[in-house]
Amino acid sequence: MPDDARSLRSGVETTIGARVVNVPNIITLARLCIVPVSVWLVLRGQTMWAFWLFIAAGGSDAIDGWLARRRGPTTVGALLDPVADKALLVSMYVTLAAVHVLPDWLAILVVFRDVVIVGGVLALSVLGMPVVIRPLMVSKLNTVLQIALVAVALLHAGLGVSTPLLPALVWSVTASTLASGAAYVAQAARTR
Repeated sequence: MPDDARSLRSGVETTIGARVVNVPNIITLARLCIVPVSVWLVLRGQTMWAFWLFIAAGGSDAIDGWLARRRGPTTVGALLDPVADKALLVSMYVTLAAVHVLPDWLAILVVFRDVVIVGGVLALSVLGMPVVIRPLMVSKLNTVLQIALVAVALLHAGLGVSTPLLPALVWSVTASTLASGAAYVAQAARTR
């Protein structure tokens, strides 16, 4: 291979490597790696440790988002970030339901909403009708409420206390999950 071609190839590989392996993506990958550790901690009854890890994951999400905005987002980061966020939230709902900290029907509802949204996007894409999902305000509210509920549930389980905040958040997450799921289905139907 001529030196110019090697040099060009090396430059392209370096550019691609820099766009894949950067600080925001490493932080996001670390957040993804927190998922099995958090599940394990909850299953072992170490909910306070899981609480602090969940808080750290939230902080890492804010940091990697800020860094990505400053440096420019990457395709890998754009794919990996929501996967890490959803993996953590969904796994916490399922695990907290399995240990009877959250109602099992709520975990089913949260997972089902995500399956309907992702499944709908994939099905429409396969049918040649790609859908662009834009985050809706009700969905952003739903995410905030889901995060708050996991944090409060972990904290309550870790401290062994109960307050009216937990059931209030359960019903708020239920309502916002149903509303955001319906809003996404309606949005997809309107664009067809």
